[in-house]
Amino acid sequence: MKNLHMFKTLLSLRGNPRVCIYTEPLFTIPFSLFIPYASLYMLALGVTKIQLGHIITIGMVSQVIFSLLGGVITDKLGRKKTTFIFDMMSWGIPTFIWAISSSYIYFAVAAAINGVLRITANSWTCLLVEDAEENKLVSIFSWIQISGLAAAFFSPLTGLFVKNYDLIPTIRVIYFIAFVSMMIKFIILNVVSNETKTGLKRMEETKNSSYIELLSGYGKIFKLILTNPKTIFTVAILVVLNIVVTINGTFWSVIVTERVHIPNEYIGVLTAIKSIFMLFMFLVIIPKLNINRFKMPMLFGFLLLFISQCVIITTPQNQFFLIVGSIILEALSFSLINPLMDSLQVVMVDKAERARIMGIVYTVVILITAPFGSIAGYLSNIDLRLPFVLNLILIAIGFILVFTTIHQDKMTNMTARGDDI
Repeated sequence: MKNLHMFKTLLSLRGNPRVCIYTEPLFTIPFSLFIPYASLYMLALGVTKIQLGHIITIGMVSQVIFSLLGGVITDKLGRKKTTFIFDMMSWGIPTFIWAISSSYIYFAVAAAINGVLRITANSWTCLLVEDAEENKLVSIFSWIQISGLAAAFFSPLTGLFVKNYDLIPTIRVIYFIAFVSMMIKFIILNVVSNETKTGLKRMEETKNSSYIELLSGYGKIFKLILTNPKTIFTVAILVVLNIVVTINGTFWSVIVTERVHIPNEYIGVLTAIKSIFMLFMFLVIIPKLNINRFKMPMLFGFLLLFISQCVIITTPQNQFFLIVGSIILEALSFSLINPLMDSLQVVMVDKAERARIMGIVYTVVILITAPFGSIAGYLSNIDLRLPFVLNLILIAIGFILVFTTIHQDKMTNMTARGDDI
């Protein structure tokens, strides 16, 4: 019966959580079609590995700026309006540019515009969760993950077309399809969704305040974050994961094709295999997790992630099944880590100031992450394995952070019972 919990939650959703989840495939399906091939597409159009790293950094710097503005804009315009305007801007324009790109400049400009997504990362999350029941948060975020995973089953189609029609024309068409599909999704979401109760309250509270006045209030919010150990812990883990995901997302397909010599058309197949295992985790294992007992699953997730990176680094040429093993381990690890982290971001911040707190959190996370795009690009240019060595160091740091937190909690509990420490 526990295994049916996810489906019961999906069917029982109402209001904004329902429309957010039900329209998500219009975004995730085209996204899953092009994202495994994005780096290979850029390289095929003449972008160098170092430039690839710079493109990532440009996007990150843009995200830093818009993360800082995101909380204020979300409070002033409301969750619904902010999501509509900046979804159209952050994905509509870039997908069109990517479709017609022919050089590094195109990709750099698109990355800068795509950074606007950090505004909607804030507003859309608020729209999704603020009127939702807290005991359904893990399931809600899991369904968002499942939407992306189910969409990834379409990835082998991209590989099939790449094999028959070549990489560049195939990905161009997919970017055009993504442009149309995403626009439809944004319009439906805007028409059907409603402003949240917290959003209406914040719009009323901020209607007589200028953007500068609201930005000046970030000092107080920043102090609020610094005095909350749980929020600091969440930020630290987010930084580690964001860098690892950025490096993996950019250079995984490069090392698999150029060093292990897996053909381009199999990238989609590997993505689908990864999705199968993640889907199993989300449907069977994740519903049994409690966000208040997240640390041991997260610790195990970091351990699996560490092993997966070791396999990528040590896999010799033409060893397809070792790469499959690495992505299965990666799938299991992120299945444990991601929904728990998504939920923690919601429950560990003050509800009244969620938009501005998350705006600062995203800003700090991306500001620290930004240089690692270029760093990974230079490392990849020296040796394709080096970005993943960097990942190993970061994952070890994340493991230590979670382990230390567990140890501190045990010490606190012993003290509370009067035990001799």
